[in-house]
Order: sequence, then C-alpha cells, then structure tokens
Amino acid sequence: MSSILIANVTGDIISMKNQTETGHFITPEKTAEHADMLSNRVHARFRYLSKRFKRMNIDCFRLYDWDIPEVRAVVDWYAGHIVIAEYERKQTSPEWLPQMARAVSNSLGVPPEKVHMKLRRTRKPGQQRYSRIDSRGERIEVRERDLRFLINLTDFLDTGLHSDHRDTRMMIRELAEGKDFLNLFAYTGAFTCAVAAGGATSTVTVDKSDTYLKWARDNMEINGLKGRQHVFVQSDVGRFLELARAEGRRYTLAFIDPPSFFTYGRKNIDFDINRDHQQLIESVMPVMTPGSVLFFSTNHQRFEPRMDRLPAKDIKEITPSSIPEDYRNRKIHRCWKLIV
Repeated sequence: MSSILIANVTGDIISMKNQTETGHFITPEKTAEHADMLSNRVHARFRYLSKRFKRMNIDCFRLYDWDIPEVRAVVDWYAGHIVIAEYERKQTSPEWLPQMARAVSNSLGVPPEKVHMKLRRTRKPGQQRYSRIDSRGERIEVRERDLRFLINLTDFLDTGLHSDHRDTRMMIRELAEGKDFLNLFAYTGAFTCAVAAGGATSTVTVDKSDTYLKWARDNMEINGLKGRQHVFVQSDVGRFLELARAEGRRYTLAFIDPPSFFTYGRKNIDFDINRDHQQLIESVMPVMTPGSVLFFSTNHQRFEPRMDRLPAKDIKEITPSSIPEDYRNRKIHRCWKLIV
C-alpha cells in the first residue's frame, strides 16, 4: 500500500505524533464496520459513474464524498488510480485510513501501488495552499471530455486538477469564442485550456508559483494549444493588476479562484476571503471591458458573500449548476457570474 501523505489542506506535513496522542481511538470492530460500508458504497458508485463518464470521455471523478457520517473521507478516481483522503479527527487511530484504503483497493480491484492515501486538516489563516509534500515528480495524464490534463498524485495534497469545477469549465468554454481571457490564481491552468479550446482570441494565465505556471504550460501543450496569443505571467495578482491598469489592458472574460488566505503585494498584506473578496473583485473590474463576464469562485466552506455593493450590471450565484453530479457535497465550492 502507498505511504500516507499526512498534510493539511495547504499541503504542510503534520507529525504522526500528533495523530497518536489522542487516546480516544475508534475500536477495531468499528473500523472494520466502516471499511465494509465504504467498500460497498464505493463499489456501487463506481459501477454507476464509470459507465456514465466513460461515454463522456471523463476518467477522473469523485466516488465517495463523505456520504456516510461516520466515514469521514473522500475517494477520487483518476484513470485507474485511487486517492483516498481522511478528514482528521481525534478518535481515529493510525490504522483507520490504511484499512479504508485496503477496502477500496479490494472492492475495485486496484493494485496497492495505485492507491494514494492523504490526511487533511483544516487550513488556518496565514497558511499557504499547494505546498509540496513529496518530490517524486511523477505525473499521469487524465481525460476530461476532449481535454487532457497532467496530474500528480504524490507530491501535493491537491492533484493538479479540481474536478469539482468540471462543469464550470464547460460553462466558461461556451462563452470563450472571440474573448480575451484572464485567469487569476490560475493553478495548473485547466480553465485556460478550456477557454483556449473554446476559441478564445487570447489568454493570460497568472499565478505566483513558477511550478504551477510551468504545469499550466504543459497542460496547454498536450492539448495542442500553443501560440503567442497565450501568455503566462508569474506574478502576485495584486501587482499584475496594478500593471495591467497602468498599461490600459482590457479583458472580456475572466475567472478568479483565490485561496482562502494568502499574502500579496509589496507590503505583504494578509488576504482573508470573507473579509476581502469584494475588494479583490473590485480590483479586477477596471481591467474588464464594459459588458464583459467575470466568474468568481471559492471553496471556503464558511464563505459569507458580500457582493451587493459591487459596481456590476448583474450578479448571479451559479453554484448549483456548477457542481457535477458526482459531488455529494453541494457546497464543495461556490461560484458567481458577474456582468461588468
């Protein structure tokens, strides 16, 4: 069985000692019961979803989304690989996650070397997301309809592709033809790929991480999406927007998916999604042309939107239609469409 990547949602390594000092573990009998329940649920979901998604040429999807209250985990399918992530709690013994992983492996006939275990903790203010937790550098290719993406199942807590935004990418792609697209906090550029494939005139992909920006270039290249019209910018988003405003750049379609907490700008200002999302959106609007479309999304589970004062012509929450059927958690993210 693969080793456990013990990390919080920012990807920082957590000491195994913290996991074993609680003294209030779930009994072996209960753990076995949880394994049976998870095995049965995952097997049934795979039989149903794999047939549906195969017809759509989709081979990465969620099999289990904390459906059973006692079994605090998610299970994702990635083209023959399994990623199982436990939401850490004091009552769980170190053996709980490996036993769940064995149950899923046996249920689906996936060899142990293709089962990847991860442990998630709640991200705290000031912590960065997407930090590295291994250095194997192994990537595999997965399909999402007519697009292909490179993912890494071992080196980071997140794999490089947020499948919960699969349908959001389709929405934006349908608006892409002839548009000048701006992708902020772009991660590995999946939205840029979708918009470029949809016929955008140009794309600008912005992320602070050089690692993820290179990854975004690779995703574009494996989809045959090349050319000078596709620009990649390694930059703090605040600084990029300052320069774009000064130079009079304008875009007609944009996607913003910021971390819940981060620092930005020359003065290392702290950003909190609940406190600062309105200001962030307002800072993007001056680089958008009148009548352009801007999408904003967050995966903060306790997000409190304050958008009523934004100077937009129309603001509509599109969360229900943006979340795919394989995600039981209908608030895995929240998403808005704004007409500037």
